[in-house]
Amino acid sequence: MSAVLADCPRPASAIALVLLGTGVVGGALLQLLDTPAAAPLRLVGAANSRRQQTDPRRLARRSLREQLRSEGDARDDVALFAALDASGAPARIIVDATASAALAARHPSWLARGYHVVTANKALAGGELDGWRALQAALATGARYGDAATVGAGLPVLSTLRRLRRCGDSLLTLEGVFSGSLSYLFNQYDGRRPFSALLAEARALGYTEPDPRSDLSGEDVARKLLILARHAGFPLGSDEVAVESLVPAALRGVDTATFLDRLSELDAPLAERHARAATRGKVLRFLARLDQRGRARVGLVEVPTTHPSAQLHGTDNQFALTTTRYNTRPMVIQGPGAGPEVTAQALLGDALALACVR
Repeated sequence: MSAVLADCPRPASAIALVLLGTGVVGGALLQLLDTPAAAPLRLVGAANSRRQQTDPRRLARRSLREQLRSEGDARDDVALFAALDASGAPARIIVDATASAALAARHPSWLARGYHVVTANKALAGGELDGWRALQAALATGARYGDAATVGAGLPVLSTLRRLRRCGDSLLTLEGVFSGSLSYLFNQYDGRRPFSALLAEARALGYTEPDPRSDLSGEDVARKLLILARHAGFPLGSDEVAVESLVPAALRGVDTATFLDRLSELDAPLAERHARAATRGKVLRFLARLDQRGRARVGLVEVPTTHPSAQLHGTDNQFALTTTRYNTRPMVIQGPGAGPEVTAQALLGDALALACVR
C-alpha cells in the first residue's frame, strides 16, 4: 500500500463507484479495478450506452465489458444511481468514461446531490462557458471533481496549474502539443507513407477517438486549451478559440463509416503542406497556443527542427507554461498523452484521491 493510501482515513467498504462507459477507456479501467491498487474501491454498477449491470456477482466477472454488449438491464440511470445510494457508502463516486455531451451536462447535478465525479469527458469543462460556470457553482457544495484524465491523459498539468495559482503565480503564455493522436501522427508523418495509413494505424491502436474527426477537427485540442485557460483564470468562451480543422469540407458532414472509407482524401492536402515545410527545413506540428491577452489558437504550424515540439516521440504531449515566476524559461510537462491504459490510470488515481478526502 502506498503512503498516500496508508493515510486514507476511510475503509474500503466506505467507497463505492459506478462506471458510465465501458468502451476502450472504461474497459481499461475495469481491468485496473481488478488489481490490488484498486482495493479501496467497490464497483456497484457499470453501464454502456444501452445496458447496465448492478448484480455484484456479475460485476465481479472479468468478462463484464463483453457481457454488457448483450446482457444486462436496460440503461436506466435512476436504477443505477439507486444501487450507488443503496451501497450505504459515505463516499460515492460516478466515473464518466464516455465522450457524451449529454452525460457531461449532468455533472453539476450529480455534484449537487453529493456524488463525487471522476471523468475523462471534456464536454462540460471544455464546452460552453455556461457549463463551466455551472460546474464551478456545483463544486461549492463540497463534492469533488476528478478531471486529470481530461487533459494530457493524466500528466500532472491541471494539478500543477492549480498549485501555481494557489501559490499566487499567474500564467502568461501556454504552448504545446495537447493531442496524443495528433502528436503520434505528425511525429511519424514524413511524406513517404500516406497520412491516411498513419491515421488508420493510430485508430487501431486506440490513440484517436472512434470518429477521428474529433481529433482532426482540432475541437478536442480546443477543449483541452479551454480547460487549461479557464483554470488559469481566462474565462474564454468556446467561440474565442481560433481552430484550424484538418478535415476537408467535403468530409465534415458525412457519417463515420463514410469518412473512414474516404480517408485517402486527406492525403494530398497534407502531403503538399509537408513538402512546403520541408523545403524550408521545418516540420509540421499541431500546436495549441494561449497568450497573456487570452488569445487562443489551435492548428497546424511549421516549426524548426530545434523547436521543443519537434523532439517529441510517440504519443507525447507537451505543455510549456510561462508564468510570472517561470518567465526566463517555461515549465515544461511532457509525456505520453494518449492510450487507454494511461487514461484509465488517471481515472483510477482521481478515484483513489477522492476516496481519501476527509
